[in-house]
Amino acid sequence: MIYLVEDDDNIRELVIYTLRQSGLEAEGFAAPGAFYEACAQKAPRLVLLDIMLPEEDGLSILRKLRADPATKKLPVMMLSAKGSEYDKVVGLESGADDYLPKPFGMMEMLARVKALLRRSEGESGSTEYRIGALYVCPERHTVSVGGTAVALTKKEFDILQMLLENRGIVLSRDRLLNTIWGYDFDGENRTVDVHIRTLRSKLGEAGSLIETVRGVGYRIR
Repeated sequence: MIYLVEDDDNIRELVIYTLRQSGLEAEGFAAPGAFYEACAQKAPRLVLLDIMLPEEDGLSILRKLRADPATKKLPVMMLSAKGSEYDKVVGLESGADDYLPKPFGMMEMLARVKALLRRSEGESGSTEYRIGALYVCPERHTVSVGGTAVALTKKEFDILQMLLENRGIVLSRDRLLNTIWGYDFDGENRTVDVHIRTLRSKLGEAGSLIETVRGVGYRIR
């Protein structure tokens, strides 16, 4: 989940729309209070933080995030109409991972967000996925639904992990087949359908997270 703290309604709605369209989970907040409440309920993967905000400025929020052990390494990108070199240095020295001056293009913002996510998840060495009742930990090769362990075959686990890594993006049968079975696999792409069907069955209530896009492939919603 990506959290955006931005009091400008137009910017907030456009950024959230862009992130969601790219397959990323995102929520926006107009004020710090609502942001803090959301963090207490669910920890974000990344925060986009405006500097000029009501109640409390973005730099103060950033310092609090860095002082808390739970969010000390949380990726944070500052967004600000202040585009001078001094303001950028202050933001970065306060602990920001990136600084994007306004006005900015949505494609540049999206590229920077994805780069920060790749970098932070690569450094952590262990990415976990939690969507509803589903929990997956690739490092430990474990899957559970509602706290109950689910046993998957290697191929079923690989399919699930690939879908999770590309949340919101439709993966074609050929792409799944080529990536998981390898280019030398001489089976038909119906093999993917069979494994998806079995995977859904094993996941029980969480199986509905895997959506079929008719004529294209599959995705995790």
